[in-house]
This record gives sequence, C-alpha cells and structure tokens, in this order.
Amino acid sequence: MAEADLIVRNGTIVLAEEPASANDVAVADGRITAIGPNLRTSAAAEIDASGLHVFPGGVDPHVHFNEPGRADWEGIATGSRSLARGGFTTYVDMPLNSSPVTVDEEAFDLKLRAASTSSLVDFGLWGGLVPGKLRHIEGLVRRGVLGFKAFMCDSGIAEFPAADDMTLCEGMRRCAEVGSPVLVHAENAALVGELGRRAVAAGRVGPRDFAASRPIVAEVEAISRALFFAGETGCAVHIVHVSTARGVELIERARANGLDASWETCPHYLLLCEADLDELGTMAKCAPPLRSALDRDALWEAIGPGRLGIVASDHSPCPPELKRGGDFFKVWGGISGCQTTMQLLLAHGHARRGLGLQAVARLTATNAALRFRLSGKGAVEVGKDADLVLMDLSDEWALSAGELGYRHRQSPFVGWALRGRVLRTLLRGRTVVADGRVVLRPAGRLVTRAT
Repeated sequence: MAEADLIVRNGTIVLAEEPASANDVAVADGRITAIGPNLRTSAAAEIDASGLHVFPGGVDPHVHFNEPGRADWEGIATGSRSLARGGFTTYVDMPLNSSPVTVDEEAFDLKLRAASTSSLVDFGLWGGLVPGKLRHIEGLVRRGVLGFKAFMCDSGIAEFPAADDMTLCEGMRRCAEVGSPVLVHAENAALVGELGRRAVAAGRVGPRDFAASRPIVAEVEAISRALFFAGETGCAVHIVHVSTARGVELIERARANGLDASWETCPHYLLLCEADLDELGTMAKCAPPLRSALDRDALWEAIGPGRLGIVASDHSPCPPELKRGGDFFKVWGGISGCQTTMQLLLAHGHARRGLGLQAVARLTATNAALRFRLSGKGAVEVGKDADLVLMDLSDEWALSAGELGYRHRQSPFVGWALRGRVLRTLLRGRTVVADGRVVLRPAGRLVTRAT
C-alpha cells in the first residue's frame, strides 16, 4: 500500500524562511507529509517538476466576486478560476458589491452557499461593519467570518454605508471582544467628499481631477484615526490598499509601539502611477487613486526584505459599460487584477528589482495566511494543506486579454510583461488547473481562523 497519495518530485521548492532548493514534496489526505531530496516514500501518483519552481498556493485576502446578486459583474466561478490560473488557491471575498451585502447571518449563509457550489479554490468571507448592524458581529463570527470590513468614506454601494466615527469605534470594541480583526478603507470622508463636490461643480471631471480630489492627506489622516481607535479599543486593525509609503510608515510605527496593525498594497499601486491615467483612463480608476511615480517607487521599498506587508489584488470588476463615460467621477472605480498578481511581482519585482523569491511567496501567500490565521494555508511546510503551484520562471510573455479568465476580460495590465507560467495548480493535493485548463469540478471549502 502506498505511503502517500502523491509526490511532486525534483522541483525547486520556494520556502518562506529558507533558500529555494531542489526537493520532493509528499502529500497524503490533502496535506504535506514530507519535504526533502529524493524521498523514498511510495506514492499512488507522481508529478515530475524538474526545471520548475514550486510555490505555496497564493492567498488573496481582498477580492470582490459580487455573488450572490451581481454575478454578471464577475461571479465566484469565473473569479476563482482566474485565481487558480494565476497560482492562487485561497481568497477572501469582500462583503460589499454582492446583493445582499454580507452584514448579517442570513446574507452570510447565502454567500456561503454560492461559494460552496461554485468556487474552484478555497475561500474565506469578510463581514461588513456598517451603521445599524453591529448587533450581528457575534453571530457572524460564529458563522465563520474572518473579520469585518469598514469604509471611512462612501463605498459606492448604497446598501453598504460608510462607518462614522461612532460606528467604527464601537465596532472595533465589539470586534476586540470576539478576537476579530477590522479591515479599513482609509480615506477621510469630509475631505474627499468636499473636494469631489468642488471639482464636479467646476466641471473638472477628468482622470487627474478625480485623483486630485482624493489627496494623500485624506488617506494618511484616516489611517491615523483608524490606528488611534484600534489602540483605544484593543482591536486588531488591517489597512487595505495602502497607496503611499507614508501610510505604511504610520502603520509600521504603530506596530512597533505594540499595536496589532497590518497593511496591504496592490499591484496597481506598485506598477502604475497618476501619469498612466492619461493613457489608461477609466480602466485604471480606483480609490485611493494612483499616486505619483515617487510614491510608487517608495512602495517597493516598503515591501522589501524584512517588511510585513501583503500584496492583494483588490479585484473589483464590473460590466464594460460601467467603465464608459466622459465623467471620471461617475464611472465605476475598480481594477480587475486577481489573475496576474504573482506574475507581475515576478516580472517587475523579482526579475527587475531584485525582489527575492521568498519575498514573493511571503507577499502573495505566507503573510496573509499568518495575519488572518488561515488554517493550513500559506507555506510549503509539513502539516500544511498541499496547496502547490508549479511554475516555469524562465517563461516571460506579454499579457493578452484572451488569456484572462474574468467574466469581462479587461485589465490595465493587458500588454504588460508577466513572468512565471503556471503549469499546474494543486488544491489540497488535487490538480485544479493544468496548462491553463480547469481539470477539476469546483472543490473549494470555507477556510476558518486557526485557534
């Protein structure tokens, strides 16, 4: 009788804390049971990974798959397929953009049912922290939410209103009591609201006008306030899509002073800048907006060796018609990018800026799994889920719209260089994607917080 279900042989394993080296990986019952050169373990099946790098399956903690209710914007089937093609095996879906929004137990059950039916890879769910719904925090935690998302400004979705200071402070206090982190979209509502109103009133509705209406000061002030509330309540806080190194510095200073704080940025803030709005237009609209080239370059330093950040996609798609129009303030603000995160970092971080392979693995898998205590995820390690990605790092190519798995094949990164062709993605030891093709029926499971 075979000792293992599967052995992946002769691959260069990218480990979180050690240099990449040639090793075999043995898998039994969906988990990694052994790692080492020339394993003598017998197995029911083998995969030869010679010449390939074996990464931990990516963990994207920030996607908007819009299901139930708005699957015509993306949907869990196409969204999870795109992630698997890009080397990701776990995601956490945001509570807004779906209908209903995930702010109570009934809505959670609806989203869980949709994901359990359609997700190709494993998933977690965020709950919403909004005015009038704080009484549902404890019930949602019992259901399995990993934490709660709050907007400090208009979310763009009427049924997901911004958390005023009282809601944010009280919500953080209740989340601290149940050991649940709060994720914050940090922009000062008064500043961005009034600056946007003035720009529109003056007829200034172009891409640069939109960017000017959401200045760095609005983000930095909101981060400071969120950190203050977190400190006062004892709540773990995570600042999403930080667009400037100044914001990172605030968070890391607070962390050094004992606050349970973390942050993420996105590929679009690392690779694009405000000047790209002139060419890309509405395809690159997001909030916070793209910043200067200096801010972009400073973020690369912030994700360098020894830093604790996360690179998440903030995949926020919509039908193409919602991206059309001459008024930049009215078109949908969101960037589609969950399929290309890892390959963009390998092409533009590893190959061009010297970002180590270990750093790529930490930024796209390990750090998110550790921060949000995702059981079994984030590393090629004995005892972890056998979520493995076999990549050819010698392959570099230009992204075409046709290879995107999104429902709407639009992305500001079409034409950009990618590196690291995904030849196989394994979820708990089972191949879900091979050579870009889905080869397994949806098998995703809800991921919960490890105790």
